[in-house]
Amino acid sequence: MVERCIGHHKKWCGIATRYDKLARNYRAAVVLVTALLWINA
Repeated sequence: MVERCIGHHKKWCGIATRYDKLARNYRAAVVLVTALLWINA
């Protein structure tokens, strides 16, 4: 389970570093990724 989460984190890392200039953008990216992972699970 942990390895899966780490793999997903690496997959989305580029998005997070590109758009995390503002806290709300970073939070929105985290919420979006979490929702996508939840839907696909």
